[in-house]
Amino acid sequence: MDITVLPCGIDIKYPAVNKNLLNDIERDGLLLSQFEDGFKSRPWSFVTRNELVVALGDVLVVCEAELNSGSMRSVEFALEMGKEIFVLPQRLGESSATNELLNSNKAKAIYDIDKFVSRFSNELVPDVKKDDFLEYCKTNPTYDEALRKFPSKVFEAELSGEIDIVNARIIVK
Repeated sequence: MDITVLPCGIDIKYPAVNKNLLNDIERDGLLLSQFEDGFKSRPWSFVTRNELVVALGDVLVVCEAELNSGSMRSVEFALEMGKEIFVLPQRLGESSATNELLNSNKAKAIYDIDKFVSRFSNELVPDVKKDDFLEYCKTNPTYDEALRKFPSKVFEAELSGEIDIVNARIIVK
């Protein structure tokens, strides 16, 4: 379910370019606002909205931020609320605030997104069904052995790019 926290009254579709998206979320998800109907967003209402967004989450993930950005105000809220903060690693000279959060041990870096997501719930990670054919191919069988065991899968997997045949052996890509 999609959830949107608005910086304006719930009756206002802001920004207007997202009107259809907001209508879809209103129909199938949840729109939240702490402002009265008719309230038009102001620069300060985004900060107020972000405090609610931080409060609703278990952790705060900052993808990119400069030192005096609005994202850093969200970091302040998270610190006040005792929330864990995570950042995406950046190159030197980019995203000075996220790098500073790492340097000051106020945030942890996300290096593996799947590992990060699985930390919170196995339900969030799609079930990956083991493919018996690909598992078998990881043992590096010969082409003939694989054909005998999985006659209809070898050609299909080769065409789809899942495997290569090198020196008459199956290699999983």
